[in-house]
Amino acid sequence: MIEPRFDELIHAPTRLSIVALLASSEWAAFAFIRDSVGLSDSALSKQLTTLEDAGYIELRKAFVGKRPRTSARLTTVGRAAFEQHVAALQRIVSSAGVSVLPE
Repeated sequence: MIEPRFDELIHAPTRLSIVALLASSEWAAFAFIRDSVGLSDSALSKQLTTLEDAGYIELRKAFVGKRPRTSARLTTVGRAAFEQHVAALQRIVSSAGVSVLPE
């Protein structure tokens, strides 16, 4: 059973979108994340750095030819924080008699 725990860092809409996207993949390319979430390169870079500093994601930087490529994935800590945050949101919503899960 996952212990619900609200996470202020993940709760920001942009970071929540990024973490949710990463929760469904092994590694995600920077361009894929940027396009999926709808951020500029600089805005995404800032958000990824915030998540990396918290230990929630791992960044991998490599070169394809002469072009830099950055990929990201959730760490074990990040996945646990996301799952706990989702459980906390579900508890908050269900206390209002509403379900976020399909019936």
